[in-house]
Amino acid sequence: MSAPDPESREQRRLTTSEPEVIAQYLGAAGRRDTDAVVACFAADAVVVDEGQTWRGTDAIRRWQDTVATAYQYTVELRGADALGEHDGASRYDIHARLEGNFPGGQVDLTYRFELRDGRITLLEIVPTARPES
Repeated sequence: MSAPDPESREQRRLTTSEPEVIAQYLGAAGRRDTDAVVACFAADAVVVDEGQTWRGTDAIRRWQDTVATAYQYTVELRGADALGEHDGASRYDIHARLEGNFPGGQVDLTYRFELRDGRITLLEIVPTARPES
């Protein structure tokens, strides 16, 4: 569930340190431009979304053409966190609220990116953790 409706309310430029490939991914996903989305990923990249794992750019293309475009929704980008390096990959979390015609109608998601050599090597899309009270 990662590709927003073309008329999304994306609030761009979350941080000045957000890597260009993340901005390119978000823009391409917002336009539903599958070729541009796939171009953001390394050949052996992995996407985890809605409990499914998609490995390699052919699978990521199938994810974009099916799961990622199954519903119409808007995306409001709410924040970003640079998480540093882990095992040679730069890690970033992007937080977003989606509203649309999917079950429940609204959800807060975190897009967990790992980057190497200017490409996305891992993208996990998960519900945003709520602070414990």
